[in-house]
Amino acid sequence: MIKYNLKCKNKHEFESWFSSSKEFEKLKSKKIIECTFCGTKNVQKSIMSPNVISKEQKEKNIKSRRYIKKIKKDLLKMRSFIEKNFKYVGDNLPQEARNIFYDKRKNKNIYGKATFKETEELREEGIELTTIPWIDNKKDN
Repeated sequence: MIKYNLKCKNKHEFESWFSSSKEFEKLKSKKIIECTFCGTKNVQKSIMSPNVISKEQKEKNIKSRRYIKKIKKDLLKMRSFIEKNFKYVGDNLPQEARNIFYDKRKNKNIYGKATFKETEELREEGIELTTIPWIDNKKDN
């Protein structure tokens, strides 16, 4: 696919995609291409500038991808640690956290699910908890 900037005889400019430059020429010769503004079929390709990425931008993109990869790796390590050392309580997290907090039970390490509202209610009660991004532990290509 190739994108061309097009210009009609009335100086309207617009863009269009073509499967190839030959396809553009074929459609133009059959007078199928027309201006999206005035409908004239007298349309030419105008000067285009290629999309060029500077060396600095390329390096910045590479560093960003590496940083994101590192964060994902760290989050996966955290998830693995939690799954091995904490008890999963599922949707019962708010109740289990209250049982530990109010009954002064032995401080258990738990994790599970809570809605935003439930999380806010727990915080208002003075129950400390945190939310972490629970990313999928499957490898991305």
